[in-house]
Amino acid sequence: MATFLPQVGAMLTLPGDAVRQILWRFSDRFDLQMLVQSARAVARGQVAHMVAAGERNTHEWTPAKQQMMEAFDKAGITAAFMEPEQGGFIAGPKNLALGLAAFELAWVDGGAATASLAGFLALAPIHERGTLEQTAHYMALAAPPQPGEDRKVRRGAFALTEPIPYVGVDTGILSGRLRVAEWNEGQEPLLHVEKRGRFITNIACADFVTAAVESGDPRIKGSCVVILEEGDPGSFDRGTPTKKLVHQLSSTGDPIFSLTVPASRIVGGYTVKDGVIVPNFSHGEIIEAVFRRTRVTVGLMTSAKLLSAVEPVIRYQRGRFRGAESIKEGSLRYEMGIQQREDALQRLVDVWASGEASASLGFAAARLFDDLDPLEREKTALLAERGIAGGRAEMKAMREVEAKAVALLSGDLVDARRDELASDPLVQYALRDAAANVLCPATKLWNTGEGTRMMREAVSLMGGYGITEDCPGFLANKWMDAQLEATYEGPEAVQRRQLTITMTNEVFLAQFKAWTKEMRAIASERPGSGACTLATAMTMWLWTLNYTQHATDADGNKLYHGQRQGVTFALADALCWLLAARCQILDVEELEARGPLDAVVAEDLPATLQFLRDLCHVQSARASGEVSRICAELVYGYNRHPAWDAEGHKACFLSDELDEYEGFIPGLGAVATDVIGVSGSHPVKAGPCAGCAGSLDFLHLQNKLATCLTGSRLAKDRAAGTVSKVMIPEALDYPQ
Repeated sequence: MATFLPQVGAMLTLPGDAVRQILWRFSDRFDLQMLVQSARAVARGQVAHMVAAGERNTHEWTPAKQQMMEAFDKAGITAAFMEPEQGGFIAGPKNLALGLAAFELAWVDGGAATASLAGFLALAPIHERGTLEQTAHYMALAAPPQPGEDRKVRRGAFALTEPIPYVGVDTGILSGRLRVAEWNEGQEPLLHVEKRGRFITNIACADFVTAAVESGDPRIKGSCVVILEEGDPGSFDRGTPTKKLVHQLSSTGDPIFSLTVPASRIVGGYTVKDGVIVPNFSHGEIIEAVFRRTRVTVGLMTSAKLLSAVEPVIRYQRGRFRGAESIKEGSLRYEMGIQQREDALQRLVDVWASGEASASLGFAAARLFDDLDPLEREKTALLAERGIAGGRAEMKAMREVEAKAVALLSGDLVDARRDELASDPLVQYALRDAAANVLCPATKLWNTGEGTRMMREAVSLMGGYGITEDCPGFLANKWMDAQLEATYEGPEAVQRRQLTITMTNEVFLAQFKAWTKEMRAIASERPGSGACTLATAMTMWLWTLNYTQHATDADGNKLYHGQRQGVTFALADALCWLLAARCQILDVEELEARGPLDAVVAEDLPATLQFLRDLCHVQSARASGEVSRICAELVYGYNRHPAWDAEGHKACFLSDELDEYEGFIPGLGAVATDVIGVSGSHPVKAGPCAGCAGSLDFLHLQNKLATCLTGSRLAKDRAAGTVSKVMIPEALDYPQ
């Protein structure tokens, strides 16, 4: 039997730490809670004071910015990337940990978050693909000194991109060159590296660099990532600072390296075959392993901006008219300000709902990678035990595993077989890997893309105050910073391209169907959650994907094709909306399940649940609208409109025929829209009404989706009412 939430009062205060810890699944992780508090203290203390003091007004690396890096060390933020034996304090996967730290820093300033993350990005190639010796050596150097140690923290930078015109074009295009400088018999080769970087973060304070280079010597095969140190023979030129309009608290420059290094600096090591140095990993393989994790963290930086905007906007709206002589204290205009009007409240609800959805998507992806990391290592070990090595052999073996994963999701197995597959680590890896391959680019694409658009909305809600330096919450800075985050680690086209490949994976699509059923089940218990709307939109997306994979356009060309980005990219965008709304709904379900167990959360739980569910309903309605629009364009947009010609006439009634049919089917004339007169006359429009194969099925889905929007505007009204009443602190807890 369906259950309904009873009418409850409005949420009293903004969701606090206890609520967030349950939503984002770290209420049982004391280490992560302490990391959040440490990062918050630095962000809303030292970083906020730096922004207020104008440190964003210079491109140079200043003493204050260097002190910020040292504050990261003291707060444990730098050590969050290391294992305990390397000087860290968090054991195991750290994707969620790094996401939480970046979220707290970006709540105040994106550049500060980037300065922290850039050091992790420099170490990530070593962490993911480095040899044991490389990992132990550089992690220990980059870890903050322990009590009693007297040493300097070594900081790194990651040099992937090249000077214009190459920057941002393709990560596979490299102009950096690697040559053999000296190779004496029985000795380790010495390599000469020539690399010009572009837009390299943290370069001003970097002591070492992980640089992507390509072979410029027949004695070296392919490409690789190589570690460069400031003390290596040659030139370690940090170059000139980039004149950024955003993220000024992080250093960025265009370095030039001309250095000689031992071959042992090739990340992941190498072998020698027939007198040729063969790196164990190409630069592309390393980048894939690195970016599929770090892109999620960048997406969360934009989520933090949206949620951090809520309180300043509420404060501004309520106090907008205070101070005028004609506005008396205690009057509705004095107390409510702009929030007397529905528009201001409902636009803020949209900003808030987007922030919640993007945070839910980002943290879900981070947790997924925490689950995936140990399974990936287990998968590698299992394949090695079975003697399966090499790209093709591994792909063949994993195809068999993926077939098992799809079978597990089908629900058609007997219990014994289902239990067997569910306990198979390779099957579990295949399931998580397929989901991660979609959620990672989706987080980066949707959080930064839609987040930037919604930050513009947040700034506009501050009136003229929004574009001033002293705007509360630094909203103008955050709006501009978000523009850069959308291009970090590959611009939007890169994420869309990856999605067009990964979202058609059979394992992912099987999971997507299961997720759709999951939303239906939630909707049966929580009809006001937006899950019903979302499930129908998910069904429409899947129908459209299948349609475009088999349909052709008016010229007979296949619709779904790797080079037809007007189709594939549009479907990728639509999918991101669905994934974000789904994660948002699941987070609120988690809060309902675990909230009563927390005394702090339980006190106002019914009202908090009502409000967050209303935001889910609002966001699901917005997501469904986007999906419906995109899918309708793809289904109908590639058909040529019929004309009033011989071919078009075939779909029309002739007037004298219609008179004859009327005798057999009374009333037919009233519904016949395209009628050709005896003289050839026709209705004044472009041509007969258009149709296409399968259009009735699509129209049925579209009509169903429209009716599934029932109640979504009531939810928005309730959410707006809560926003008008929720209590906020007297002042922001960081400088204006």
